[in-house]
Amino acid sequence: MELQQHKDFLKRAIDWAKRGKAAEGGGAFGAVIVKDGSIIAEGHNRVGENTDCTQHAELAMIQEACKKLGSKSLKGCILYTSCEPCLMCLGASRWAALDAVYYGASAADAKEAGYVYSQLFYNSHTGKRHQEFNLIQLLRAEAVAVWNN
Repeated sequence: MELQQHKDFLKRAIDWAKRGKAAEGGGAFGAVIVKDGSIIAEGHNRVGENTDCTQHAELAMIQEACKKLGSKSLKGCILYTSCEPCLMCLGASRWAALDAVYYGASAADAKEAGYVYSQLFYNSHTGKRHQEFNLIQLLRAEAVAVWNN
């Protein structure tokens, strides 16, 4: 897939973050899962909507994609998310066997905006984390703007 396609799917995840921010019970985080250039699942954070602290956008879309594909493996799929995934979502992406994770805002950006991850996350080595989970950052400014507007 070309860089522009990755940016387009990430822009869609950022748009979902905007929708989540505006939605009753939503959250300002969005995610899209793509396989072979087609969207399998897309949406925003559902924590408030479902009163379920595990319904981060990434985890909710992983669950939706697994159901849609009838598989616990999302090998061959790519996750696009408006923000660098937390430890819970990184773990889920690993168990789902996603090929890569493209994200907009960083965990440091999230912290600055008031979304604080665990100290374990902040104390982990960013480069090693990005390499192990195949994390690629694009469109940072667009993603951070969701929280500032």
